[in-house]
Amino acid sequence: MSATEAQTALTPPPDRSSRRRARSTTLTIGIVLVGIIVLLAGISLLWLPYQPSDTSGGRLEGPSGAHWLGTDKLGRDLMTQLMIGARIALATGAGAVAVGAVIGIALGLAAAFAAPWLDDTISAALDVVIAFPVLLLAMLIVAAQGASLGTAILAIGLAMSAIVARLTRILTKRVLGEQYVVAARTSGTSWPGVIRQHILPNIWPTLSVNLALQFGIAVLAEASLSYLGLGAPPPNASWGRLLQEAQATVTTAPVGAIAPGIAIVMLVVGVNFIADGLRELGDPTRRRGA
Repeated sequence: MSATEAQTALTPPPDRSSRRRARSTTLTIGIVLVGIIVLLAGISLLWLPYQPSDTSGGRLEGPSGAHWLGTDKLGRDLMTQLMIGARIALATGAGAVAVGAVIGIALGLAAAFAAPWLDDTISAALDVVIAFPVLLLAMLIVAAQGASLGTAILAIGLAMSAIVARLTRILTKRVLGEQYVVAARTSGTSWPGVIRQHILPNIWPTLSVNLALQFGIAVLAEASLSYLGLGAPPPNASWGRLLQEAQATVTTAPVGAIAPGIAIVMLVVGVNFIADGLRELGDPTRRRGA
């Protein structure tokens, strides 16, 4: 036996339990990060340190017992604004994902079952839409319809629906080629029944991971729109608007920019970690540590 072969033989096998622990840790961290934001949003529905329009605090005060994160340039409590921003971020992410999922899944299924020429036409149209960044499409829609939280959610959801549609079409085409689908059709199951019983349950694990990632993209897109003045208008305390308002005073009162920035990072990173965990759970080869 050569030295190389001997070294290979003496090398211990990969620690699969360590891999599983690492994956479980990633999912746990993601749940904790998102859970903190959800907790802030939930508490804000029942209690706020101050009224959103309360300007009784001094301008640009630092963190204190009265104002945990300080105040902004108008004397409003930053913790109050941050908690309200958590509600807006979660509502935007959930709403945009719901819009994108409903439209995207329906369009993807239609393309998968359509005649070849119609399938090619829909696929080409989806590729054109996907070529444009989500934020750019959302900006165009919001600029045409007017700035509001509802418009922002609808615009971001419509922009994301093309990605969901293309993924749904690809996954559905793959499932339609399986023998159990052929057997179901042979036994007399209708196409709606095949979609309900076989296609959706088999494509959902992969779709759920993509939708989780789209949630983070939606949060970033809404923050960007609000930063540009195209998101939720005042007095809605969007994290993006808080960043925009704190831009002029970032050197004298940095907490005003740091706090919403950290909140955005926590939510987006947490959702991405959850998506990674869902991908591991949905992929048997990864779960086996292969």
